Amino acid sequence: MMDKDKEYKVDYLDAAMDDLKSLDGSQRIQVLKAINRVKANPLPKSEGGYGQPLGNVSGSNLTGLCKIKLLKLGIRVVYKLIRENNIMSIVVIAARADSQVYQIAEDRTKET
Repeated sequence: MMDKDKEYKVDYLDAAMDDLKSLDGSQRIQVLKAINRVKANPLPKSEGGYGQPLGNVSGSNLTGLCKIKLLKLGIRVVYKLIRENNIMSIVVIAARADSQVYQIAEDRTKET
């Protein structure tokens, strides 16, 4: 039985870690704060969590992925939940248009 109060562990794809490192200091701090806030309950909103589920968007099949939008920064964080291990796997962190971010996310999830 999964403990619903158990906090998720955050894991980064190598490319997502590179994304994080490419942000400037203040952006990185805000992104990390957002990820830490969401990891307390990264489940999709439909299950009472903070995640905004993605499906088929902009021609990309992102079913099973969720996003965090940092509106003021124009940054999107796309992550995948690995429920059996309580892992929130960060796939992409990018200050790009939605369609670009989602295409990168789709490409990276195909590689894993």
